[in-house]
Amino acid sequence: MYGFSFLSRKRRRGFTLIELLLVLAIVTSLAALVVPRFAKRSEQAKVTAATADIASISVAIDAFEVDCQRFPASLAELLEQPMNADNWHGPYLKKGTPQDPWKSLYVYRQPGQHSNDYDLYSLGPDGQDASGDEIDNWTQK
Repeated sequence: MYGFSFLSRKRRRGFTLIELLLVLAIVTSLAALVVPRFAKRSEQAKVTAATADIASISVAIDAFEVDCQRFPASLAELLEQPMNADNWHGPYLKKGTPQDPWKSLYVYRQPGQHSNDYDLYSLGPDGQDASGDEIDNWTQK
């Protein structure tokens, strides 16, 4: 009887290979469900950040237009006074021209092709123009 109780205590000390594989399978299954959801949230957060940046830059462009009676020729005019802008009260952007969340510069066109005054947009996640995933100022409400 002494030998039997010794063996049963010895077996209880660790996990069997089957138990470890079962736990690993459960953890892998949970990760397969959770990781894609976090990836979607991350992409949503980047789109939201780009939308907020575009709104902020649009306010700066509109302030420039009120002061100078014209829209800036480029976003650089929001940071440094151009020669022909006597009523310039900038800089209109505090931290320079921001990059979009995908590390590309925002595209500014004046006059605009989609809006009457100017177009301002991010190329989006793929970094390509006219691919359908751009974030812009003419469809924002």
